[in-house]
Amino acid sequence: MKKSDSFITKENKFKQMKKHQVTIIDIARELGISKSTVSRALSGHPNVHEQTRTKVLRLAEEFEYQRNMFSVNLMRNATLTLGIIVPEFHRSFFPQVIMSAQEAAKEAGYNLVIAQSDENYETEVANTKVMLQYQVDGVLISLTKETQNFDHLKQFERRGIPIVLFNRVCDQIMAPKVIVDDQLGAFAAVEHLIKTGKKRIGHLTGPETLKVCKNRKEGYFDALKKYNIAPDDDLVISYDLNPGKVKIYVNHFLAMEPRPDALFCINDTTAVEVIKHLKIKGLKIPEDIAVVGFSNDSVSTFIEPQLTTVAQPIELLGRTAVSMLIEQIARDPDKWKANTVVLKTTLIIRDSS
Repeated sequence: MKKSDSFITKENKFKQMKKHQVTIIDIARELGISKSTVSRALSGHPNVHEQTRTKVLRLAEEFEYQRNMFSVNLMRNATLTLGIIVPEFHRSFFPQVIMSAQEAAKEAGYNLVIAQSDENYETEVANTKVMLQYQVDGVLISLTKETQNFDHLKQFERRGIPIVLFNRVCDQIMAPKVIVDDQLGAFAAVEHLIKTGKKRIGHLTGPETLKVCKNRKEGYFDALKKYNIAPDDDLVISYDLNPGKVKIYVNHFLAMEPRPDALFCINDTTAVEVIKHLKIKGLKIPEDIAVVGFSNDSVSTFIEPQLTTVAQPIELLGRTAVSMLIEQIARDPDKWKANTVVLKTTLIIRDSS
């Protein structure tokens, strides 16, 4: 047989094998060895002759063989898939966390299944069921503003699936947590307002059900206490984080006598709405009323005046959460740890204060 005929025969065989996904059986048949030997060679098993391993790997590359990693991982009782559940996509904060988490997961060899709960408890519960259906190896979760029952999270522990809570966490679940120092960040924001001469500082906060809101409110009161400013409960208003309602509370503050000379807002979305409404009312910012937000959302530089805010290390938060989750996955459930990592914030002073 001519060399060219041999090449044609080999090429035809390759085309025929390309019609279906090449398996270890095809490689074994071609080399005249057992499929178990092929499997060991592909997985780097030491009990395979080096010459045989070279032949297997060369032919696998030639036939563009792809291992069925789903099947391989099922045998290992793993899917190399992580889940992440966030409460909303309205602000840039959670999409940015997802992006950093996805990058970190990919670097570690994991895929990421993403779900958002639209600030709805029932949707959050449904999302946890989806994660179980996907047989994820672990879950990252930030809670909705409605979540007060945590049975849907405890089922992961019962099934040996670790979870890590981030940003919006709770004390009722013994699991690793990644948060920022909301209390100290809020303290720095209010202290800044006080140092600029503001004395009557209002605080528009979120639902009492969210620990993050409680911590930021504590930071607000800490700053007042340090500078001997008597707290006034009338200056603190909690609301449901619906931006459309912000103008109601701004009007309430403006109707006070005397009215506040500054407002510290639970997040940047709230602060931006505050600025919009104050401008409609003809007030100068920060001369009449200063405004400070929290998060350093992308909208904080789009608004005029640009918003003073507390920046959170978003990329580090996402990466840390993934790292902690992978560490849990590597441990036996009886050796899981429930440590909390607290990340530092940074005050960014802009024109609104």
